[in-house]
Amino acid sequence: MGVNTFHRTESSSEQRIAANELKLPIYMDNHATTRVDPRVVEAMLPYFSEHFGNAASHSHSFGWAAEQAVKVGREQVAKLIGANADEIIFTSGATESDNLAIKGVAETYKEKGNHIITAVTEHKAVLDSCKHLEKYGFRVTYLRVQKDGLVDLDDLRRAMDDQTILVTIMAANNETGVLQPIAEIGQLCHKRGALFHTDAAQAVAKIPINVNPQNIDLMSISAHKMYGPKGMGALYVRGKDPTVRLSAIIDGGGHEHGMRSGTLNVPGIVGLGKACAIAAEEMPKEACHLAGLRNRLRDKIMSRLEQVFINGSMEHRLPGNLNLSFANVDGEALMLGFNDIAVSSGAACTSAKMEPSYVLQALGCEDELAQSSIRFGLGRFNTEAEVDYVADRVVETVRSLRELSL
Repeated sequence: MGVNTFHRTESSSEQRIAANELKLPIYMDNHATTRVDPRVVEAMLPYFSEHFGNAASHSHSFGWAAEQAVKVGREQVAKLIGANADEIIFTSGATESDNLAIKGVAETYKEKGNHIITAVTEHKAVLDSCKHLEKYGFRVTYLRVQKDGLVDLDDLRRAMDDQTILVTIMAANNETGVLQPIAEIGQLCHKRGALFHTDAAQAVAKIPINVNPQNIDLMSISAHKMYGPKGMGALYVRGKDPTVRLSAIIDGGGHEHGMRSGTLNVPGIVGLGKACAIAAEEMPKEACHLAGLRNRLRDKIMSRLEQVFINGSMEHRLPGNLNLSFANVDGEALMLGFNDIAVSSGAACTSAKMEPSYVLQALGCEDELAQSSIRFGLGRFNTEAEVDYVADRVVETVRSLRELSL
């Protein structure tokens, strides 16, 4: 069934929703990025105008004001994750943090060993950093995951050897929302004398993270995944027990303890800090609310459609994530069918064809199902009315496509 054979008409849900004045399109792609919280915008605005100083300018009040703002932001990030302020290194985002953590450890500890362990379902920032290091003689083990998306701890234990210097496993998967047992992974690493890095871009501010009881040595953070600004992130680097050393990948003025040179993004740091402060206060209530919305969406879709499959563990999952595959539906037509809803497909669009998600393939999902999967990312600003509308649109679209394919 080709995409062009499906002509969308005004659905009953659209007709019903008109009376309720629901604003379209509806955004449910909060794993891709989030809207900046208005409270974060308000906190940032003065640092674009009257407080515009360089935090490295120590000879006048403009620089002092910027430096103080950075200090507060650093403390707010640290408080959310149970770290010390001097363990927070500001970066441009989780991609840079991943690169700094992985390449920085590899360079610093290469005399100790040359073995790194990761998982096949990691973000490309991790996988491509590891592949880069393989060109320079490092050995990388790519662990498979189980059908529920979780790493097998026995596989990890068997993969470790005397040359293992780093294990990098993400806290929460960006597609399936699956939560890895990071405390147990970190414990295994410490028993073997390896460092543990986790890409927590999707997890920080969504679920409780505490670097000490969870045995985390390095952790990547992204502001725009947690209602902060784009282009801003951080890397947690453990200061003691053990003290983690990193070689810089950006050289310059020796900013951020020499680990990341460059003029600090003061408005971005203020925004990230404020986003963390909001999360520290509101996360428990918000997580409960999002899980309720997610379960409402799941139940409203799966109670009315057959041959719908959940990708990844429901038990170990981000509260706002739902990843579903729809059998007997063309993935591209499915996305076009509800173009008034912002969601992500389970396929990556290359130059000429739709490629199934490597994450879903790793879970054992067949290519056809992987291509017809949808990632729903619910967030702070979604409502029950939006969930109900999205469920109706999905059900109507899938039914229409299946009828056309008969």
